Amino acid sequence: MPMKTLRVDLKERGYDILIAAGLLDRAGEELKKVCPGADRVFVVTDDHVQPLYYNRVKASMKRVGLQYSVHVLPAGERAKSAAHLADLWEAMMEFGLTRTDAVVALGGGVVGDLAGFAAATVLRGVDYVQIPTTLLAQVDSSVGGKVAIDLAAGKNLAGAFWQPKLVLMDPETLNTLSDAVFSDGMGEVIKYGCIANKGLFNFLLAHPSRREVMEHIEYILTLCCDLKREVVVEDERDTGRRMLLNFGHTLGHAYELAGNYETWTHGQAVAAGMVAAARIGVNMGVTPAKGVVEFLTRLCEAFGLPTTIDCAMADYAAAIGRDKKGSGEDISFILLDTLGAAHAHKMSREALLKEIEAL
Repeated sequence: MPMKTLRVDLKERGYDILIAAGLLDRAGEELKKVCPGADRVFVVTDDHVQPLYYNRVKASMKRVGLQYSVHVLPAGERAKSAAHLADLWEAMMEFGLTRTDAVVALGGGVVGDLAGFAAATVLRGVDYVQIPTTLLAQVDSSVGGKVAIDLAAGKNLAGAFWQPKLVLMDPETLNTLSDAVFSDGMGEVIKYGCIANKGLFNFLLAHPSRREVMEHIEYILTLCCDLKREVVVEDERDTGRRMLLNFGHTLGHAYELAGNYETWTHGQAVAAGMVAAARIGVNMGVTPAKGVVEFLTRLCEAFGLPTTIDCAMADYAAAIGRDKKGSGEDISFILLDTLGAAHAHKMSREALLKEIEAL
């Protein structure tokens, strides 16, 4: 397929998103274009992705004369920790990384978040390139420059905004995902349809299977990344419109916390969080009572995503209390105006907890 290019126009921090089958084999060439002064490349990946795709990226770097090293993390959310971040910094220094060199994040959202945060902070900041290999990372976490690690208190509570120099997206990497991991990414795809594009939502309703989605994957990746790009360009620091991307996440983070980041994946938690948020919107008279919850529930179920998750009020309170969209006693909770449109509704944390309890 011809390569699709989307420009995230943030002036001197701007970068391209490249989408094409087979791009892994051109990673070194594309990296040299955006980081021409780099002699060394420090690749971060995990023990699931490394045996699948690292050798192809390594061969591409070797062809253009780059020196390289790889740091392999254990797969899973627990790698997004302060301890692994410190290990990563030390490994970078042992490799001899300098401020003119580059970091490559090869993997899913955990790898991208951790490697990006390491790049943002080591030597006061070095360039990095995102090569996302999961659906969730391709449509969401690799774009926009949010990088972070988890703390015991909650998810993504230590982090930075550090834009990549390039996002290199090869849809063929999705073929090796398990059905569970693919469905995890569909939670974020569905989110875009809910908050910004009813046409995408209806398209998914008409193509409710992994096989059908993969038949149109270039369209879906391009549309989702374009929606994310538009929002990031308008609101890079997440103080306005970008908050809409957190639809389902406030409650989703409570589900992840309740499951100790092991029981529920991010996409599963967000799916249940979206359905709960839609129901809260109906109860508040903001979201239409007819159709929205039913269609959203049907679409999540079609992709094997949960629509309800049991959660104690204490976990809701903990997650809402630490939500990054909060200010003082208030929180910006994302509600649907209809399918394809949403807004950030300012309310007190106490009022939100009462709405949750009423469910």
